[in-house]
Amino acid sequence: MATVFDVAKYIMDRHGAMSAMKLQKLVYYSQAMSLVWDDVPLFDDDFEAWAKGPVCRRLFEAHKGKYMLDSSDFLKPYNADTSNLTAEQQETINAVTDSLVDYPPYKLSNMTHNEQPWLDARKGCSPRAYSNAVIPKESMEEYYAANW
Repeated sequence: MATVFDVAKYIMDRHGAMSAMKLQKLVYYSQAMSLVWDDVPLFDDDFEAWAKGPVCRRLFEAHKGKYMLDSSDFLKPYNADTSNLTAEQQETINAVTDSLVDYPPYKLSNMTHNEQPWLDARKGCSPRAYSNAVIPKESMEEYYAANW
């Protein structure tokens, strides 16, 4: 199975430099639509409902302290390898990212703030707090199957 790092590298290699926030949201939506269209997750990691939208903690640890990601070089220590992605997975990622890549990062974040998976996971969290509240993959699949 591919890793979150493989997916992030694929997106960055295809679309170039972007903010860490935008990368997190593109990876999130790619995971969501893989659950819907392909009936399987792209990778095992979960997303957490952070104040600025869904965040994969392992990916965050890889880019922590960086606002702009100029290339996928920050993923080298994680052995990110896009060849771990199947053609079907690449098609899913392409469809998602091609439709969202031109959105500013805060628009992507605001989109997630209006969607049930993030809203449900944030219940009871402080508005500005980071959260350990996991967004269940089942919640993502159910919501995006009905609303994408």
